Amino acid sequence: MKTYTAILHQGEAAEGGFWATCMEVPGANGQGETRQECLDDLAAAVKLMLQVNREDAFRDDPNAIETELALA
Repeated sequence: MKTYTAILHQGEAAEGGFWATCMEVPGANGQGETRQECLDDLAAAVKLMLQVNREDAFRDDPNAIETELALA
């Protein structure tokens, strides 16, 4: 399991709800009436974006090699 950073924002008072983005996956956004709904929606978006990005990378180069990158 990997951990990502969610930036959670509370909606305007008149609108309510929450919206969130993920620092490590640009373009992944979530929204929901509660914090948990918002984070669940964001998690689904992150998974989808990562899958699409992986498919795109291998579509561009079917012989590419996937390896881990560790950061300190």
